[in-house]
Amino acid sequence: MAALESVGGLAMHVILSKLAPNDAALVACVSRRFRTWASDDDSLWSKFCSDDFQLNSPLDPVGNPTATFKESYGTWRDAFHMYPWPLVMRVKRCWDRLKNWFAANFPEILATLRRGASEEEINALEMSLKVKLPLPTRVLYRFCDGQDLKADNLTGRVPQSLLGLIGGYSFYDHQVNVFLLPLEQIVEETKDYIQQLGLLNSRPKYIVVAASCTYGEKTFFLNCRSGQLHVGTRNLLTDGEMIPCVPGSLISLLNDRDGSQVQDALLLWLEEHCRRLESGIIKVHQDGELRGINLFPELPPLCCTAITNGVKVRASAVFVPEGSNLEDEDEKYLFAYSVHMSLSPEGCIISGMNFGSCQLYWRHWVIRIGDAVVDNVNGEAVIGKFPLLRPGEEEFIYESYTFLSSLPGSIEGCFTFVPGRYLKKLSGTRFCYSFFRSLDVVIASNQVS
Repeated sequence: MAALESVGGLAMHVILSKLAPNDAALVACVSRRFRTWASDDDSLWSKFCSDDFQLNSPLDPVGNPTATFKESYGTWRDAFHMYPWPLVMRVKRCWDRLKNWFAANFPEILATLRRGASEEEINALEMSLKVKLPLPTRVLYRFCDGQDLKADNLTGRVPQSLLGLIGGYSFYDHQVNVFLLPLEQIVEETKDYIQQLGLLNSRPKYIVVAASCTYGEKTFFLNCRSGQLHVGTRNLLTDGEMIPCVPGSLISLLNDRDGSQVQDALLLWLEEHCRRLESGIIKVHQDGELRGINLFPELPPLCCTAITNGVKVRASAVFVPEGSNLEDEDEKYLFAYSVHMSLSPEGCIISGMNFGSCQLYWRHWVIRIGDAVVDNVNGEAVIGKFPLLRPGEEEFIYESYTFLSSLPGSIEGCFTFVPGRYLKKLSGTRFCYSFFRSLDVVIASNQVS
């Protein structure tokens, strides 16, 4: 021991920095000199705070400053000692990544995020609903108690904000924007389903954790026993029909030796959502005067893009569980699709000639299930419109939907544009030039948005 003490403080700092915080704390108990090196060296605890919690300044779990990094680390340990430590760090990373993305891309949403719930508040929910939350969900709510909700987001009226952190989509008069519910709202919404609808009487371990009640209701239920997350279909209110959101093989509620593999569907769901935001697969879009996270994918392979003669068309699809009916052979699965059209800065170029605009004239959609054609749509316009495209102007966007009786399915098609402007009749003939070839939109059946 004396020989080890003789190596000096700098060398011991390097050695101790290789240890885990628990081991460093044990070393501090060996002797007075080791206590000085392991306990009083705040730069060492600064490293531990950075490694475990990504803290650049000494803060406690609710964001209050502490005198030292060692004190900061101690407050975190005291607050979360009842949970597997790798799980705590994993959940914090998930929330940090989400908040960092919101700060850079959608700062309005930060004001809706509530402070973390206390153990007492989580215990009160469990007692009120007679459930036991999975550990990952408990830790998620310890860091953030869902979102503050305005009354207009829960009444089915025109929303004043699209600030649901899960986001949504719209087509025709169907609009979805999903919020992560706070604990008090979870209790209220779950009891409403139980008492008024009797929906969960046969499923006492289910609680409502996320929902949208704008133009189209979409509700997510967590099975506290299995850790699976479900979303309601069109038959939710009549027979409780739900669809699982995460492959069951990924869920693990068993607390292994170090807790590194504990994960439920809610944690996996939020991590995947974070990955899609960070990678640019989904983005914030303007919807009239409102901004919100749009779940239509914008990158391949979940999105298809074609550019022909200066016209760019991008298309993608999302599964719409709340409009699906698993008991209906014809309308079992509902998919919405979004199509974006724009013109390059050089305009429309045909046979070396440049046109400052072009206008949609015709569209042709072929919808398949497997290799079988189930619908063939061929006609003028899209949703009754003939969009005129000009360089530098905003994209023309339209959304529509289709039902599939089974999976997998696909949509492909072509658009015919007219250089310049489209005239219904020109010397008794139609003048048009088809330059959008084939666009395949492959519908993914393994991810519930």
